[in-house]
Amino acid sequence: MTPDSLGAALERAAGLPPAEVFDELAAVLPGSIDLTDEDDLTRAARLAGWLLEQGLDLDELDRVERDLAAREPRPLALELAVKLARSRRLVAGRDVFVSLVFAVYGEHNRALPKSLHPNGEDFVRRKAKQLDWLFEGRRAWEMIVVDDGCPDGSGAIVQRIVDEEGLGERVHVLFLERAIQNGVNVVQPMRSTDESRKGGSILYGMWDAAQRPHEHHVVAYTDADLSTHLGQLGLLIDPIRSGALVAIGSRREPTSVVVKGRGRDDRGKLFIYLWKRMLPPLGYLVDTQCGFKAFDAALVPELVQGLLERGFAFDLELMLRAELRRAGAITKVPVAWIDSEAESTTTYLQPYLSMLKGAAAMYREYMPPSPAAEPFARFLEELDEPGWQRLVADVPAAITSRDPAEFGDWAGVDATELARRS
Repeated sequence: MTPDSLGAALERAAGLPPAEVFDELAAVLPGSIDLTDEDDLTRAARLAGWLLEQGLDLDELDRVERDLAAREPRPLALELAVKLARSRRLVAGRDVFVSLVFAVYGEHNRALPKSLHPNGEDFVRRKAKQLDWLFEGRRAWEMIVVDDGCPDGSGAIVQRIVDEEGLGERVHVLFLERAIQNGVNVVQPMRSTDESRKGGSILYGMWDAAQRPHEHHVVAYTDADLSTHLGQLGLLIDPIRSGALVAIGSRREPTSVVVKGRGRDDRGKLFIYLWKRMLPPLGYLVDTQCGFKAFDAALVPELVQGLLERGFAFDLELMLRAELRRAGAITKVPVAWIDSEAESTTTYLQPYLSMLKGAAAMYREYMPPSPAAEPFARFLEELDEPGWQRLVADVPAAITSRDPAEFGDWAGVDATELARRS
């Protein structure tokens, strides 16, 4: 689709009733988004700008969002555009400063433009553009990129791009290895970056952000890839500025928009079912692992110090700490999320078992002993990787057939049955 054809469609759609507007646009928009194609990502922002030019307020955008979610097939570009429009409307004229953190490991290809690598997402430049679009050019953001000990020099590549683009005042590149060597308190007792799987770097970046106090400061983190368009950040900022301690992007709400590869859902459901057995204060959450979260910056120094977890389960521990500090502290936000699998650094790591063992350790550390939770904690503590793989191949239908939102109150499969299958 060319910019001219989109422009012509927008001209035809102007002034039409809402239902006809979206029929007109859905007929010409592509059914997918290529994260390596800048035109695909800027098209959604252009659509969002057009929606705002039509004068749609937040209530009207909410109604459009629900209407689009009920369509089949769901119009991906339009759904993303509505979320971007709502996000921008929520931050317009609002005093806020956002520190956005992400870790890099094995991102040496994805950091490049597509002209230099087929899987290149050029994520540093594009993230900066997305934030500039959201805040309409206001200097209301910074990015903190933390090298997680990448053997391929991801951090150095990012630093080179930052220097080339003159982004040094707004994009800071940190190295977890240096923090460990220098004895920075928040990364202790780590002795090597080998002990981190993203978590060590995110926690270090959050701590670093909190050292620079700003008025109305929000600290957020995301993934290195472009799975979550940062123009949606206003959807997380709004709950924080309204009193929530934490706002998390969720891919499992009715108006969430998700494009992902097949093959992960049964494992994902099993993961959710198991951690919910041990960490009931978080029972009202479902998607704890979406890499798009925001925190009241005043809370960050307390949250990030002395965590057990430096691997992929660090999200769980951060949220558990926030929830134990104040019940109901976390707001779930439906987001649009497009899986970026070509250069994924987690697919080959198969982190679910290690995350669940981390959740069992959190149960031991933070929860009172529970007859309901204890069998699951013991089962996971004793489970090895071959047993986990056998279980993943034979997940009980009672789990796979249910919506994970039911798992907070439903515990229909006991630890004995899971042990038998492993």
